[in-house]
Amino acid sequence: MEERALRDAAIAIARAEHGDPFAVLGMHQSGPGQPIEVRAFVPGAERLWVIDSATGDAAGEAQPVLADGFFAVTLTDRTQRFRYRLRVQFPLATEEFDDAYRFGPVLGELDIHLLGEGTHLRAFERLGAHPRAIDGVPGVAFALWAPNARTVSVVGDFNNWDGRRLPMRRRGVSGLWDIFVPHAAPGQRYKFEVRGPDGHLMPAKADPYAFQAEMRPHTASVIHGLPPYDWQDSAWRERRVQTSDRNAAVSIYEVHLGSWARAPEEGDCFLTYRELAERLIPYVVDLGFTHIELLPITEHPFDGSWGYQPIGLYAPTSRHGTPEDFKEFVDSCHQAGLGVLLDWVPGHFPTDPHGLGLFDGTHLYEHADPRQGFHQDWNTLIYNFGRREVQNFLLGNALFWLDQYRLDGLRVDAVASMLYLDYSRKEGEWIPNEFGGRENLESIAFLKRMNELVYGEHPGAMTVAEESTSWPMVSRPTYLGGLGFGYKWNMGWMHDTLSYMQCDPIHRRYHHHQMTFGLIYQFSENFVLPLSHDEVVHGKGSLIEKMPGDEWQKFANLRAYYGFMFAHPGKKLLFMGAEFAQRREWTEAQSLDWHLLDQPLHRGVHDLIRDLNRLYRELAPLHRTDCDSSGFEWIESNDSENSVFTFLRKADDSGHIVVVVCNFTPVPRQGYRIGVPLPGRYVERLNTDAPEYGGGGVGNGGVVVAEPTSWHGRTHSLPLTLPPLATLILERWEE
Repeated sequence: MEERALRDAAIAIARAEHGDPFAVLGMHQSGPGQPIEVRAFVPGAERLWVIDSATGDAAGEAQPVLADGFFAVTLTDRTQRFRYRLRVQFPLATEEFDDAYRFGPVLGELDIHLLGEGTHLRAFERLGAHPRAIDGVPGVAFALWAPNARTVSVVGDFNNWDGRRLPMRRRGVSGLWDIFVPHAAPGQRYKFEVRGPDGHLMPAKADPYAFQAEMRPHTASVIHGLPPYDWQDSAWRERRVQTSDRNAAVSIYEVHLGSWARAPEEGDCFLTYRELAERLIPYVVDLGFTHIELLPITEHPFDGSWGYQPIGLYAPTSRHGTPEDFKEFVDSCHQAGLGVLLDWVPGHFPTDPHGLGLFDGTHLYEHADPRQGFHQDWNTLIYNFGRREVQNFLLGNALFWLDQYRLDGLRVDAVASMLYLDYSRKEGEWIPNEFGGRENLESIAFLKRMNELVYGEHPGAMTVAEESTSWPMVSRPTYLGGLGFGYKWNMGWMHDTLSYMQCDPIHRRYHHHQMTFGLIYQFSENFVLPLSHDEVVHGKGSLIEKMPGDEWQKFANLRAYYGFMFAHPGKKLLFMGAEFAQRREWTEAQSLDWHLLDQPLHRGVHDLIRDLNRLYRELAPLHRTDCDSSGFEWIESNDSENSVFTFLRKADDSGHIVVVVCNFTPVPRQGYRIGVPLPGRYVERLNTDAPEYGGGGVGNGGVVVAEPTSWHGRTHSLPLTLPPLATLILERWEE
């Protein structure tokens, strides 16, 4: 390179403005048989030698081209390329290290092709930071997608966070950048320094594919890679398909790990994943739940978002430990017979400057037009689902959690906001699709593809949609025109039944069919009945405080409601704290009120949930036809005067039936007759008014024999004593 061109290039390198650093730095040769030239930029260096790696001898001393650390040397006696190191004299020390610019590209041509067409579903194995060795030299391979950037540098603990030191290689027109950094190592922090197309330097960006991140409020990514883990969950994996089936008992305990419990003896700090494995898992197993659903544990900067504004989609939050610790938590769940679901947020992301927004100086991950790219409700950015690389990023992330962490499913957050272009927008604040409609066609295509991949590549995994509208066939296969989810939250059931339960019992007769309306559409989807975190925040109060009446009636109402829920068709979901009737509204900032378990009424609710879960799993009629209308019949749905509901559940035509009776008034009823289809003994398997739950003990002595008296259009009937504000669950036993 001629002197003037070399000086200009050196100035651009020193200013971190050169778009092709590998054309300048490293080892170069003007042609075959020509002398080797080596150039390096090491700010702060006083002298620099090129060392032959094979012999350890100096091949030559480089001369400064610029005063601030750019050196070059022509090795006139060398005409063959060789492996080399740099020996650098600083004012206070001399160091020797491998030069990043002697190593070739990190990404292969096939990677570039697949990433470009958006079909590299294991992009997480190539993009981001991956410890590896090249030519026997340990280091880290960095790769990034930033197609509109003028320059990209990796900065971190390994180069004093100096963006001039390690500018990356642009891989043609692919939009990809890569570099191998010798002797960078796991545990070191890093970010990417990106200069936009206008030359403006962006705030340093966290790695979109980082597998670990710093503990907030710090925002750097942490080199981690994908080290192997010795899983011990083979028994679970062998039977996992049966655990998520529509015919299975699926009862989900929804947990926010940061506030389930804290460590008061350590300044009220978070429990680690290992501590949670020791305490949370046995508790959930004892209660009889089949799955734990985690509020988002993908890395997020703000505790108050509960994880719903994630920045590190590929990193389990460092609040509770390392990625290996989280794997151990999941492994322990599986060994205990529990599935693990992740609350996954592919619909939006926060505007924090170190995140994905304006990533390369342009609207790369998000839509440029705020009518498409900005969530007014949450002050977040919306992914551009029409960009294939963005879809690839999200699809790969869904598979990443199921593959690397062996999670058993994804609960997809805010699906309604993804389906509608006018979601929470006024007229003129949204852009119609190409056909003039309000449907977000690109997002719909993404959701369908995501579900196809999850169910196609991970048998036994499930996807669950939080979808609050009447969008059809959310949980129907894509080949039938559905979105392809396995399950959908039944938000309508939740709203209607909670509204009913909040009524004073004297007024419930006027709202009777809020409890029955859900059965009109119950089998149009595969439903989960959710009493989630959303119902106990933002001033809504706890479930127990929603219940009317005095202290005894509040608890009786809640117990009766839980009995109704567990007997009703649909899979179950209950947010932590509700299982023992926590009184105060939930906050992410403190532990649940575990001391309440010392009080009999709260302990009674806890024990009721344990017994309801046991019964739900034990009795096939209560779970096998959760998603099949053949398993449900109303016995009497219109007794509004007494606020009594009676129905039966069955799994097949064998005569094994369960009868459910709910009395939602504080009035006990003697001789209340209900029709049943078959003779036999009807055993009282559960009574929410039982003394052990805090009830008054009104009931039927454990068993009622069907009488040959026709009632409700059936050949036999049961004369029952209905406890006040209580649910009875009776199982038919043949005589």
